Amino acid sequence: MKIMMIVCSIAYLISVTVQVIYGMHMFQLNGYKEKIHLKWINMNRNKFASCILIFIWSMVVVFFCNFITLGILILFMVLNSFYFISLEKKKAKKKLVYTKRVQRMFITLVLLSAVIIVVAFLVPSYVAGGFLLGLMASVVPFEIVLSNFINKPVEAGVNRHFINDAKKMLQSSPDLCVIGVTGSYGKTSVKFYLDALLRTKYNVLTTPESYNTPMGVVKTIREHLNPMHEIFICEMGAKNMGDIKELCDIVHPTHGIITSIGPQHLESFLNIENVLKTKYELADSLKENGSLFLNYDNEYITGYKKYSNTISYSTQASETGYYGEIKNVTRKGTVFEVTAPSGESREFTTKLIGSHNVINVMGAIAVANTLNIPLEDLILPVRKLTPVEHRLQLIERNNLTIIDDAYNSNPVGAKAALDTLAMFSETKILVTPGMIELGTKENEYNYAFGKQAAAVCDNIILVGKKQTESIAKGVLDAGFNSGRLYIADSLQDAMNHAYTVASEDRKIILLENDLPDNY
Repeated sequence: MKIMMIVCSIAYLISVTVQVIYGMHMFQLNGYKEKIHLKWINMNRNKFASCILIFIWSMVVVFFCNFITLGILILFMVLNSFYFISLEKKKAKKKLVYTKRVQRMFITLVLLSAVIIVVAFLVPSYVAGGFLLGLMASVVPFEIVLSNFINKPVEAGVNRHFINDAKKMLQSSPDLCVIGVTGSYGKTSVKFYLDALLRTKYNVLTTPESYNTPMGVVKTIREHLNPMHEIFICEMGAKNMGDIKELCDIVHPTHGIITSIGPQHLESFLNIENVLKTKYELADSLKENGSLFLNYDNEYITGYKKYSNTISYSTQASETGYYGEIKNVTRKGTVFEVTAPSGESREFTTKLIGSHNVINVMGAIAVANTLNIPLEDLILPVRKLTPVEHRLQLIERNNLTIIDDAYNSNPVGAKAALDTLAMFSETKILVTPGMIELGTKENEYNYAFGKQAAAVCDNIILVGKKQTESIAKGVLDAGFNSGRLYIADSLQDAMNHAYTVASEDRKIILLENDLPDNY
């Protein structure tokens, strides 16, 4: 009996370990949000079929009470281990980061597993002990959520300490100008463009990459802020109401810029009105002498309530704010003229492709000029701007061009990417898995995207049959040649097919969105 229980315990530990590594990776990608992760488990329940099998067989062990059924249970746990090892071995776009939080959750799970094994050995029947181990091995995905729940008081305390430390550092720099940047899309691009322009005159600290959560912002402050910094550009992301206010309560922004409002993260926001309220939490948090910069090309922004401290920027003619007139758009870049509220005008040239990129650069110009950098001094840094990685990034290869727009697609951005693709005369190929996190409107927006793509593309390659059903329907309903529509099993399969598409001239491939690993 002891030998059997030892073997069963080893199988249990192996099964739990590999499941925890995979599950923790997915939990991290789901933002450590319990509700989101539980929903993810439900959406991906087919991946946990082996866990269900272990659960069912654990019941069989109780009913039949013999070594054979227990031995089969051990075999199932071993096979389950190999399955989850294969899942985690797949090349990840964003690997599991063993943060202090993840380490604390691992410790909690180790202690939980130790208790389960001790109880399994203490119960009088080896069958009951084996049943307990099998049962717990089948519910590991939920144990990860449990460990997060158990650790909540600890995590709250740790976060409070770091946040208070960051606040003290900001308080020690009373003259620091904090610029909050938010929006449904475009905020990361505007942040980097603004950083490049402001550096011509000021010492600037900017949140790196897509650091736009409270702990990402706090980490930036604690590790990089110093007394020499004059401006702190803080990107502010949100998936739930109150997220922007939480960030503002930490950094207390002087100025704010809202780059756009649109249908994104509707799974959590539920409707566009909640998106508007959340983004405008930045406006409500500005200091008395602060300015709010708004993209007046965005219909949701122009239709929302007005603020007295607003400075607008737009490509539509306006008597107030910054007005940009696009002169020329080609695959080599864009030429546009900006007129400031003072009436001063200057012509700018940028290597960025796509007319929609002009509005992002204009937002950066508006802020920089308001902070006393003359338009004339911004001409050269604007010319030097380069695309932000995976955001309409142009990549030239031997016989083809790739437009990499793989970062977090949305309905407005996807249409803008297609408009950019339409500028090219070469054979146009779209590769996309579609858009996600659009709630109940996801199919509607993907269907519309399919119809838009059909009007522009010569070939369309969709990644994932189930995920792209609504896009495929939109494509075909628009009268697109079904022989030029290909459904790929993976991104690699899609790219291999794109490379083999017959073409008399150069090919251009638009990569629109790249689903995260938890999809």
